[in-house]
Amino acid sequence: MDAGDRAAFIAWAIKRHQSSEEYRTAKTADAYDRQLNVTVNRAARVLNRAKSGANHAIASNFFNRLNTQRCAYLLGNGVSFTNKETQVNDKGVPIQVDTTKAALGSRFDTALMEWGYKALIHGVAFGFWNQDQLMVFPITEFVPLWDEDTGALRAGIRYWKLGKDRPLIAELYETDGYTVYRAPDRGTGMNLAEYQPQTPYIHRIYSTEASGDIAEAEMNYPGLPIVPMWGNRLKQSTLVGLRSSIDAIDMVQSGFANDLEDCAQIYWLIQNAHGMTQKDMDAFLDDIREKHIAQVDTSGFGGDVNGALRPYTQDIPYQGRAAFLELMRQRMYEDFGALDVHTLAAGSTNDHIDAAYQPLDEQADLFEYQVIEAVQGILRLMDIEDTPLFRRNRVSNLKEQIEAVMLEANVLDAEALLDLLPNITVDMKEALLARMDSENAARLTIDRAGDAM
Repeated sequence: MDAGDRAAFIAWAIKRHQSSEEYRTAKTADAYDRQLNVTVNRAARVLNRAKSGANHAIASNFFNRLNTQRCAYLLGNGVSFTNKETQVNDKGVPIQVDTTKAALGSRFDTALMEWGYKALIHGVAFGFWNQDQLMVFPITEFVPLWDEDTGALRAGIRYWKLGKDRPLIAELYETDGYTVYRAPDRGTGMNLAEYQPQTPYIHRIYSTEASGDIAEAEMNYPGLPIVPMWGNRLKQSTLVGLRSSIDAIDMVQSGFANDLEDCAQIYWLIQNAHGMTQKDMDAFLDDIREKHIAQVDTSGFGGDVNGALRPYTQDIPYQGRAAFLELMRQRMYEDFGALDVHTLAAGSTNDHIDAAYQPLDEQADLFEYQVIEAVQGILRLMDIEDTPLFRRNRVSNLKEQIEAVMLEANVLDAEALLDLLPNITVDMKEALLARMDSENAARLTIDRAGDAM
């Protein structure tokens, strides 16, 4: 396939991708993630055109809240690995160093959090290992090209625009390098042409302190350096299960607000005013608002018919709506497998807290399998064999937990004890172990000096 055919294929693949169901779902998920309810906003536009009274469009933040909880629960503390190496710090104290984590760079935890969140709300997201850092490609900016026989990711097209009036840029990623394409037209132009020829992924400069730079080398990874991460085993966006519940809640809230505004007024009923025109009634109402008093002719005709002016107000029933909203909120937390903090009372025992966390733990376990597989895909590109480990944060009865650990302190060594104490962070643990090593070394020196005397 020549360069012109490749450019035409890329333009066609982008258009086809943007018309796919997974792309449309991801774009809708982005809107809900920004607290923009597509369904409620559409209904509000219809009401606005009809000009039929109040027109509130109230969107909840459930989608962002629930996905953030699941993602942060698993990935909020970052990732660690099993491969450890003993090194000596600048104070001469031996410490355990996570060599795999060091090879992944300081931004890996941040990028992994973004990768995991996009995988949840879009159904899938793609991690690109760019020599020494992880970059995240959402499905809204990346066209995956799957192997029709094995289902493996064989290539992909990343595309973007810096603005609506800027040209489209696309990058074709293959196992033997990447090629950049650019549209010469601004705006909506898709007439792509090759802008940068195929380039290997890795560029290294070898040098020595004596002679400086002596050689350059370009090479590729053992496979495509882009790894998919699925949000769940169903390979679909979390919006698929949540949207109907969120829409129901938001529609009821918006309708309730509209009813309150429409009915929170005084309605005046003028009896036996058949001779008044609409203009007369408007002027009459303005006079009441200004002077707060009105004169009504009660003489009638022949004493049989009397004029009257009566105010009316309307009360909006809310008990049924409030009960429905609470029921839907509880059901949504239950269906999503999230922790509803309203179920935890102050002073709850750890048994009650563990029971409340059980659904979240189950969903986090399923998500963890997807994350582990994706991270190990990155490690294979670096020729590293290791297993990622995650530490989850949860609300707990801290006093009760510490007391339970201290009951076993006499059968635990210092490191195991620090691992079990919930209020000890990783940094605190390393500092405490280093201080204990220093104290033991100093004590050993004193003991030896005493023996020598």
